[in-house]
Amino acid sequence: MHPFVFFSLALCSLSIASFAEASKTLRGFSVDLIHRDSPLSPFYNPSLTPSERIKNAALRSISRINRVAHTLDENKSPETILIPENGEYLMRFHIGYPPVERLAIVDTGSDLIWVQCSPCANCFPQDTPLYEPLKSSTFNPLSCGSQPCLYFPPRLRRCGNSGECIYVYQYVEQSFTAGLLGTETINLGSKVENQTVNFPNSVFGCGLYNNLSFPTSDKVTGLVGLGPGPLSLVSQIGDQIGYKFSYCLLPFSSNSTSKLRFGTEAAITGNGVVSTPLIIKPNLPTFYFLNLESVTIGQKVVQTGQTDGNIIIDSGTVLTYIDQTFYSNFVASLQEALTVEATQDLPFPFNFCFPYRENMAFPDIAFQFTGARVSLNPKNLFLWVEDRDILCLAVVPRALSTGISIFGNIAQIDFQVEYDLQGKKVSFAPTDCTKI
Repeated sequence: MHPFVFFSLALCSLSIASFAEASKTLRGFSVDLIHRDSPLSPFYNPSLTPSERIKNAALRSISRINRVAHTLDENKSPETILIPENGEYLMRFHIGYPPVERLAIVDTGSDLIWVQCSPCANCFPQDTPLYEPLKSSTFNPLSCGSQPCLYFPPRLRRCGNSGECIYVYQYVEQSFTAGLLGTETINLGSKVENQTVNFPNSVFGCGLYNNLSFPTSDKVTGLVGLGPGPLSLVSQIGDQIGYKFSYCLLPFSSNSTSKLRFGTEAAITGNGVVSTPLIIKPNLPTFYFLNLESVTIGQKVVQTGQTDGNIIIDSGTVLTYIDQTFYSNFVASLQEALTVEATQDLPFPFNFCFPYRENMAFPDIAFQFTGARVSLNPKNLFLWVEDRDILCLAVVPRALSTGISIFGNIAQIDFQVEYDLQGKKVSFAPTDCTKI
């Protein structure tokens, strides 16, 4: 175990009158989500072709599901916790007073909010100054006996010399962050009635020793978790937002930002809205589970034969992963409906591709979740690999070693997707996300 930097802080509380604190009557608000392959993203590489971006996204998806599988494997070390692979979506927020802007990975499959902090024993490069808790009048360290500290398993927390909570958040591939657990004022850059909305006393990790084995941009400074766990942003501000959030994802080639909405703005209503039970498993509280009953291809129905939360819905996984036998039946029905010959020389990691033809007739395809039929468009299911002039199915069989299925973000493009944690449901509404 690497040595950690322990330090004690003594700060007095100051009254901050220039900001509107969040209350239980807070109306909804939204923030921008930046896809990592968008021209607005610091990860954007203009030299890549569309085909190369598609292949890179698919490869990230493999790494992502391996991390999820590692987290779900009960035989693995309990210190191992999921982190998004490089991050598919980013968001800006402000922390502290005076407020300092941060750009962070945001993800529905993670919980802890953390940023790189000074004095840092080991940090990955960033092109902005580290967050300095001693310069923020709203920062307070948490004790090792505080409830937020106790959310960490015993092997993932330490007591500092002055009784402060030192957290250890360890990931696969020797990645981890460790530091001081504290509270701070966080605002998401949104305004209600011309006042900036702040969330004081938000629990976050002040990362003093951060080692990430995957590539990062020097503009990324931390992570914001939207998972169902108690330390996520959604759970912490749940009383103010009615435990509701939603997003509407644009194609990742778009020059605009997607929207992440909270509270009353998150609610989706009207014709076409369908809802399915949201399942949170006590032994796997980081993930949102749904129950997928079948997939319909034209007039054919392929059953999963499973119940009680058999698929994770995840904004951080690009592709959709399903059981091998279910996948084989799905592809056989799809190939018959499309009347196409499968490409033999498949680009990795795809399992079913076929030559592109103009004016192709696609069958109606729908994922049937419990109580919710979600009809998908071709853009939710197929990726055009331009340099080969082929279409590849964005649904792939899960590896036997993972044992999990994931409803990925390509399948969710141009849908409003609402998570209602109190109502225990996820709702879908087909939408042109450029118009909301």
